[in-house]
Amino acid sequence: MLSLYAPTSLSLTHHHHHHSHRRSHHHHRLKTHVKPISATIIPSSTPYPQQQLFYQPFRPPAPDAPIPSHFRSLDTGGRIETLSNRLGLWFEYAPLISSLMREGFTPSSLEEVTGISGVEQNLLVVGAQVRYSLLQSNIDPEILSFFDNGGHSLLYEIRLLSAKERVAAARYLAEKRVDPRGAQEVARAIKDFPRRRGDRGWDWFDYNVPGDCLAFMYYRQSRENRDSLDKRMATLEKALELSETEKAKKALTEELKRKYDDADDEKSEIKDGVKVPVVRMKTGEVAEATTVVLLPVCEAREGVDAVLGAPLECRNLGEFGIVTAEKGWKRWVVLPGWEPVVGLTAGVVVAFVDARALPWRVNRGYKEEAILVVADRGAKEVVADAGFYLVAVSGDNGSGGEELKVERGSALKERGVEESLGTVVLVVRAPREETEDQLRDEDWE
Repeated sequence: MLSLYAPTSLSLTHHHHHHSHRRSHHHHRLKTHVKPISATIIPSSTPYPQQQLFYQPFRPPAPDAPIPSHFRSLDTGGRIETLSNRLGLWFEYAPLISSLMREGFTPSSLEEVTGISGVEQNLLVVGAQVRYSLLQSNIDPEILSFFDNGGHSLLYEIRLLSAKERVAAARYLAEKRVDPRGAQEVARAIKDFPRRRGDRGWDWFDYNVPGDCLAFMYYRQSRENRDSLDKRMATLEKALELSETEKAKKALTEELKRKYDDADDEKSEIKDGVKVPVVRMKTGEVAEATTVVLLPVCEAREGVDAVLGAPLECRNLGEFGIVTAEKGWKRWVVLPGWEPVVGLTAGVVVAFVDARALPWRVNRGYKEEAILVVADRGAKEVVADAGFYLVAVSGDNGSGGEELKVERGSALKERGVEESLGTVVLVVRAPREETEDQLRDEDWE
């Protein structure tokens, strides 16, 4: 056993008289090999009784990679010297770390005498374990050789995968020359794939192919990233680039074509004069805003009476800026002080259950999202063909009532409509909780 701070009395009481020759020989060897190391090696033919231990010795997880034959005969000093000078390939000397820990070293004490940090010790030992499991799985030696130089940081990232998944991942890492960050992404994609069963497009991809797992991860991200058309397209193109099976490639190619068609439609709509901003609120945005706007809200199904009956203005009164409306109202919304709404004097917000009430083509991603339409009741005249206006239309439920809707100015002029309920100045989408799909690291210990 090795103790960095073993008291002298322990050394004296442990060595019996009939071990004196052995002790003398060992002290001579210690003087030769371990002089630069601030530690005392105490030989023993029998293990210490439990009550004499200073701490419970570290037990690395099994199975450990075996120590190579040319390192098995090394004593403690020789193993420390091998690690200090990193003699041999990393997976050859990595098992020496576990053997020293079984003798009582801690990561910090081992770092002190070898210069290998505790973090790198973990990478080396776990990487060697993963490599040993690949060796037992009869992986192609040529693939395994890819990890000979510095491969511990790559193999560490696939530690949480099953034996079968590790073989597929290791082959992918070697063939694609993936760096450690990419290896972490591969492991996350493989681990996450089975949990996404039932998601749209899941059956396009092959779970046994790491490239398809990565492609599905990027495909899913392209669907979640609805705020930027350019980002959606780039992420979808990345998914197509990473996909490996023909089924996945074909499906992604068709999806990408549909996205390009949608993009062309959106661009043509902009050319036609779509000027209304469509924004998605962020969680906590109102709390962080330096200026906010309070507006009355009515539901689209409530029709004209609700819009006409909503308070026309609210004022901040007194030293505390107390908000006072001209009359009571049961629903209000607080929005950040965006430019389109700051100057409104007769604003109203209409809550729609989905975006199909808008007169332009909306992305499939938020067609079924609830939206808020902010209108200026002080600008009711239908003036611009390219403008958008809040109007009342007959309901589709057969009740004969009126529902609110947004119409283009050109469409209203064609029907001879000259006045609306208000000009639309803003469309607001609800905050969406962003969840980052991270693979939780588990401590090796």
